[in-house]
Amino acid sequence: MTNRFRITLGQLNPTVGDLAGNKAKALAAWEEGRAAGADFVALPEMFITGYNTQDLVMKPAFARDAMAHIEALMAETADGPALGIGGPLLQGGKLFNAYHVLKEGRLVRQVLKHHLPNETVFDEVRLFEPGPIAGPYDLGVLRVGTPICEDAWHEDVPEALGESGAEVLLVPNGSPYYRNKYETRLNQMVSRVVETGLPLIYLNMVGGQDDQVFDGGTFVLNPGGELAMRLPVFDEAIAHVDFEETDAGWRAVPGEIAAFPNEWEQDYRVMVESLRDYFRKTGFKKTLLGLSGGIDSAIVATIAADALGPENVRCVMLPSKFTSQVSLDDAGEVARNLGARLDTVSIKGPVTAVNDTLGDIFVGTEPGLTEENIQSRLRGVILMAISNKYGEMLLTTGNKSEVAVGYSTIYGDMAGGYNPIKDLYKMRVFVTCRWRNANHRDWMMGPPGEVIPPRVIDKPPTAELREDQKDSDSLPPYDELDVILEELIDNETSVADIVAKGFDRTTVKKIEHLVYLAEYKRYQSAPGARLTTRSFWLDRRYPIVNRWRDPS
Repeated sequence: MTNRFRITLGQLNPTVGDLAGNKAKALAAWEEGRAAGADFVALPEMFITGYNTQDLVMKPAFARDAMAHIEALMAETADGPALGIGGPLLQGGKLFNAYHVLKEGRLVRQVLKHHLPNETVFDEVRLFEPGPIAGPYDLGVLRVGTPICEDAWHEDVPEALGESGAEVLLVPNGSPYYRNKYETRLNQMVSRVVETGLPLIYLNMVGGQDDQVFDGGTFVLNPGGELAMRLPVFDEAIAHVDFEETDAGWRAVPGEIAAFPNEWEQDYRVMVESLRDYFRKTGFKKTLLGLSGGIDSAIVATIAADALGPENVRCVMLPSKFTSQVSLDDAGEVARNLGARLDTVSIKGPVTAVNDTLGDIFVGTEPGLTEENIQSRLRGVILMAISNKYGEMLLTTGNKSEVAVGYSTIYGDMAGGYNPIKDLYKMRVFVTCRWRNANHRDWMMGPPGEVIPPRVIDKPPTAELREDQKDSDSLPPYDELDVILEELIDNETSVADIVAKGFDRTTVKKIEHLVYLAEYKRYQSAPGARLTTRSFWLDRRYPIVNRWRDPS
């Protein structure tokens, strides 16, 4: 009779620090695996603590508490399949990123992560000690090798596991999303399968944590790189994969291959899921934002409605004497289309009062940027007052182009707790609005259809802080600006190389200066959904005090 081995995969959403809740999720997945006749139930990297813990895991009391929860699981899962779960190991005064394999009330193996990522959002060299490369563990008829996340991106750990008798590779991950990352993951794992000749399970978690979203997309490969199974992206899922022993070795029995959305849908889903989980995991239920009638606040309102439900979204229009009737009409239409509440609070009186109060100090000066920013800061004061009064978290609405060049007012429109579009350049905002108008999915809690009026998308962007103001008065067109910003920020391209691509040097130098000048603002800005590997926070870290400018 052919040997078979069933592995239950828990593509689940842990919460950082919720040790009891994460343990309960693990136990529920184990029980589902036991009911399905599984031999082994596998959960992702650092599942018991949630991920990414940052420095929290360095607190000895926290690490010991996490280990105690794993010990409790060991006793509670004694009667049934083996359980693999990621969590810290504090041993001999050293802290490791470990994968704990439990069976029949005992510890089978603690696999220690060998390669510690130290790039983009990861600082694992700061947190953990590297563990030695270890061999596979025996689960009866099958020997499993477990390269933990980064270990599978290097040849040495999987090769050592194969050479020491592993028959299947299980790769538990805490791998956050960035645009088009799936193809990179798949290509890396295919390489490991080709090199070792072994089937491989790439098990990823889902859910949001601060700026990061773990996008799931768990998959199983057979030797030769054949895709045998893929779970949905972003959704929690518990699935069972069967392995059969053949003359050529163990092979995964083909299962369902979930559909894979395009990059525009994935980016939008990340912005929705990051906001949804940020609220759920911090305990907030309702949100508010300033709805100006412009495109940025319109897409943020739409994301909020899709993440939390329109009934939990309050939009506030804060008109000044410079606010056009078109903006008032457009804000009203967006709120009505979404089914969200819209309040209107005029700032005309407060602006006059502040200007009068400062009149003696400002005597002899010309009105300018200072007076414009007073309007923005008064809006921030009013929005924060509503937030405080009703317990509704304030969202900020600055896109990545504005955040990059500092075209946002600190303590004004930058006030708030989260920014869903922080890593979305302005040109992508336009496309995203059109995509959302044309598409609706089950995971969206907002209404289907054209929720953002075409006029909002098509009209020239303006802050409306003075008469006839347009963003293009002081910035190049966004289709030009965004290319320059992508080169400076995402690609770290020199000024000379950007100029060589056909851009005016004076313009490029101006943009470079604005990017560096706004660093202090970004240090005080709200977190926001990470869409790229050069998002503002953990990905790109520049000094605030910096007098260097590219001389090329």
